[in-house]
Amino acid sequence: MPPLVCLASPISLPPLRQTPFPLLLSTARQPIPFGNPNLSYRPSLPVLFSFPGARRGQRNCRRTIPCCSSMPNSSTDQRVLSQAFLSNEKAFWVLKSLIAWNTSSDVASVCLYASWDAKLCLTDRGLEGEDFKIPLEWERCGLPSKVLEKFPHIRDYKAYTVPASVDFRKILKCQLAIASFGDDGKCSDVTGIQLPGVLDDLFAYDGPLGAIFSKRSITLNLWAPTAQVVHALLYKCPSAGDPFECIHLKDQDGVWCAVGPRSWEGCYYVYQISVYHQSTVRVETYTVSDPYARGISSNGSRTLLVDLNSEDLKPSGWDDLAYEKPDLPSFSDISIYELHIRDFSENDQSVDPDFRGGYLAFTCQDSLGINHLKKLSNAGLTHLHLLPCFQFAGVDDDKSQWKHTDDVMMSKLPADSEQQQAIITSIQDEDGYNWGYNPVLWGVPKGSYASNPNGPCRILEFRKMIQALNHIGLRVVLDVVYNHVHASGPLDETSILDKVVPGYYLRRTIEGCIEHSTCMNNTASEHFMVERLIIDDLLNWATAYKVDGFRFDLMGHLMKGTMLRAKAAIENLTKDVDGVEGSKIYLYGEGWDFGEVAKNKRGINASQLNITGNGIGSFNDRLRDAILGGSPFGHPLQQGFVTGLLLQPNEYDHGDKHIVDGMLSTSADHIQVGLAANLRNFVLTSHKGDVMKGCEILTHDGMPVGYALSPTETVNYVSAHDNETLFDIICLKAPVGISVDDRCRINHVATSIVALSQGIPFFHCGDDMLRSKSLDRDSYNSGDWFNRLDFSYQSNNWGVGLPPREKNENNWPLIRPRLADSSFKPQKHHILAAVENFIELLQIRYSSQLFRLQTANDIQERVRFLNTGTSWVQGVIVMSIEDCNVQLDHNYSYIVIIFNACPTEVSVPIPALKRRALQLHPVLLDSADSLVKRSSYESSSGCFKIPQRTTAVFVEECQSDRLYSSTRTV
Repeated sequence: MPPLVCLASPISLPPLRQTPFPLLLSTARQPIPFGNPNLSYRPSLPVLFSFPGARRGQRNCRRTIPCCSSMPNSSTDQRVLSQAFLSNEKAFWVLKSLIAWNTSSDVASVCLYASWDAKLCLTDRGLEGEDFKIPLEWERCGLPSKVLEKFPHIRDYKAYTVPASVDFRKILKCQLAIASFGDDGKCSDVTGIQLPGVLDDLFAYDGPLGAIFSKRSITLNLWAPTAQVVHALLYKCPSAGDPFECIHLKDQDGVWCAVGPRSWEGCYYVYQISVYHQSTVRVETYTVSDPYARGISSNGSRTLLVDLNSEDLKPSGWDDLAYEKPDLPSFSDISIYELHIRDFSENDQSVDPDFRGGYLAFTCQDSLGINHLKKLSNAGLTHLHLLPCFQFAGVDDDKSQWKHTDDVMMSKLPADSEQQQAIITSIQDEDGYNWGYNPVLWGVPKGSYASNPNGPCRILEFRKMIQALNHIGLRVVLDVVYNHVHASGPLDETSILDKVVPGYYLRRTIEGCIEHSTCMNNTASEHFMVERLIIDDLLNWATAYKVDGFRFDLMGHLMKGTMLRAKAAIENLTKDVDGVEGSKIYLYGEGWDFGEVAKNKRGINASQLNITGNGIGSFNDRLRDAILGGSPFGHPLQQGFVTGLLLQPNEYDHGDKHIVDGMLSTSADHIQVGLAANLRNFVLTSHKGDVMKGCEILTHDGMPVGYALSPTETVNYVSAHDNETLFDIICLKAPVGISVDDRCRINHVATSIVALSQGIPFFHCGDDMLRSKSLDRDSYNSGDWFNRLDFSYQSNNWGVGLPPREKNENNWPLIRPRLADSSFKPQKHHILAAVENFIELLQIRYSSQLFRLQTANDIQERVRFLNTGTSWVQGVIVMSIEDCNVQLDHNYSYIVIIFNACPTEVSVPIPALKRRALQLHPVLLDSADSLVKRSSYESSSGCFKIPQRTTAVFVEECQSDRLYSSTRTV
């Protein structure tokens, strides 16, 4: 870096490192130092990882991952010992007084070694170069229960006691190793040490962090207990130039602090840290942004000193927004529409060109996109879910650096051509597109969506976006990604957390490698300060930006305790004190249980089955898979309830008729549980005629279908940003020979199951417009070309070329003929019909409180399934909702919903519904869909006739003397 120069006067810098005690250097034969070029060990290797879990198409991530070699517990080979010691951290310092290590039974003694300047090395005499050598005592009682609760994956490790006389605060800043010795005094094993346990024990901290503003001063606070020296370098500009001041921070029990004048506001800073980093086995000195940054320069290279309470950063009326929020009587009233910020407006010619693809596009009140959102809001939609919009990697904040494609030229290419994807992928890391699941700094809005990535512009514009959406009746959900970060190690510019406290924030294997099951660099919310950072970040977004909900990416990789404490902290927010009503902020996420956290191997995690009973929602993949067929990781032609299973087979061999019949019947059971909010204890009749609870109906791998304890814990969906769009899935799974009209009807039936279910309905933006990504199963980096939305309803983006090779090539033989067939492509009238159908579904849902029951008891009392048991009419689900006891609806006393997935009209006799005064729902009587208006009910027989691939809703109006009550709260 350039010399440190003060603009006013020279700066006298303290030494970056000071050695507080003499080094004990080896006098034996030439030692084997860390990084010896003669060793075959390489500190890191590029490895291509793939991983399971129903998330963003499960893109593979090529990252530099620390390589861990294995070795026997006992060996005298110095080369093997050196490699193991260099590449592994297999011991765990779990409490101030205890180190856990999986040593062999013949260990006679164990010692802890520490070196301030990372001089530890192995010779033929053992480990040398230490500043401290501390004998440890074996603890016969083993690890205490509180350690086993926090670190269950090391429950069988032996415990060794650290003497109380050790200067823990100083030694933890050193390079550390632990060595075992046999009866002969020879070293038998050596390894590094993982420190999160002892750091939590000694340095857990709940005081101020980040830049704290008062009337006259700014205080910088950085939690970095292993750092040896910390400076703050201050700059006038967001990039280039020398610092005008260098501040030496003081270490106060692991928190480094400095106080400066209020005149620093508007300047930028970075921390310069000297700290031992286990990935390079050296004491490194580097600069890093503040993990608690609330403002940054372009690409996060410097932290902006910004006071979020400044009046200059508040849109007009901002402080009153909490009192102007769209009404939300209950979480059961929520419906969610998932949207990517760039997708929303980049292709919308009605938006100011300077606003397209960014925050300010949502303030253009007469744009095509905003008019579409207004239609949905007026029909009842409550929440807009925004894909990640914190500072992420993968898109340069500087728009002038972006590369672009010639869309006019590409539009002339064949629908099944390979050329479009080749052009897109050639610039995919240099264009303006990425979903954003590459976290760099959690607490700052992404700069590429702002008109200026430097200064406070992104803050003001983000707030304007939230305010504008609230004013058209939509609350806003942020997609938060706390399960991983984009980078680690001391070299990557986007590595933040792992630079500040190396080895603490990221979850590691028992050998010391970083876990990568989530994609890259898994975080460890079981560590106190990681959890605290997550909760502080949520509170920042809730109070500083007044967001209305949070969707947790891979929530199952967070600990259950983290989620519960986050929920409690948010619920404590009040309008009068915090400017927001925390009790109206909804939390939900992906509760998948896989990787190193599966089956509670790292503590009780926030998986689907664990998180229930606490009012936190999780995505219901059971309903999705039953409706569509298979799973995102199965064969793409596997059919489900609406895509033709048994009733209209495709070319895939699902088995003989008996097997397929059972598959269809089982799918109906799963869907019925999902329609009843996926409740664990909801009682229904299965296709075999058995009376069962939702939790007693099992998936193919033996997991309970029903797991929720309240309706707001279930988020029902059939598609999301991950995997193919709903229309594309239908085009793959439905028979090739059916018409585009039929595919559109299948799209509508699938959507209707979600829209009319109990629980929280969730929709992917564009499913209401037959959105296509040209069959791309993972469009996270496929550019605007494959992700385009068209709010003029002219095109659904079908047939814009073969999707990118990386994730789709294996399916090209299936994809190519479909894209080449022009009959697959919907016309404008199809898209308009889909939009109208979706609006009608929302209107029906919000026409009666009976579609939005608030408790499990309400659902058990009122919801029934009538076409069940061994004599069920295949392909048809009949659900009734009866108002009873405390009346909830002053319009309707009884509702019947019939989902007909059959390719033909069906007659469904329901004797129990004879002589009811049922009629087609008023919204459907006025529907633009001529088929649904042909649905009929015969009172004398209780028989319904429903046209092919149609969802019909019948209602019985209330008598005038019925008592009405709908006073409930969240």
